[in-house]
Amino acid sequence: MTPPILIFAIGNESRGDDALAPLLLRRLDAWLQAKGRAGDFELIEDFQLQVEHVTDMAGRKMVLFIDAGMDTPAPYAFYRAQASGSHTLYSHALTPEAVLAVYPQVYREAPPPAFVLCIRGEQFELGAALSTATENRLEIAMDFMQSLLQQTEVTAWEMQTHQSTLGDTEKQGACAVQ
Repeated sequence: MTPPILIFAIGNESRGDDALAPLLLRRLDAWLQAKGRAGDFELIEDFQLQVEHVTDMAGRKMVLFIDAGMDTPAPYAFYRAQASGSHTLYSHALTPEAVLAVYPQVYREAPPPAFVLCIRGEQFELGAALSTATENRLEIAMDFMQSLLQQTEVTAWEMQTHQSTLGDTEKQGACAVQ
């Protein structure tokens, strides 16, 4: 059976704070295993989002994209993602919004509700270590995720969204590493 909730962690551990999402995903995996809830979630780690990730989203109740961003408000932004026709390319091949836009082209139906957790990073240079400020944000994000994953309803997640003052264009760029 396909787990109802899919969590993507997008990042590259060899690029400093871009490691945030993969590190958080591994912590979440251990926590979910310990809580006996691993069957409710599928966790996927990748360097970048690609069109092929649309197939991973099929049959899901919700999708969460986790990434790091340079211009993200600290410590993180959590918001509902909406499909966008703008296929903006940054350090990742596609934004979550662009992947959501491809979904109806493939499946002839609306994509599952999707959210983005974008953690503020400071340094993304090749070979850089995780910054001290970012280590603290990783802990804060883990606390948030433990609280968030207690609920598996869209309305509960929507109540947790913040940074609602960000416009659509700002949300699409919130996780950009330029």
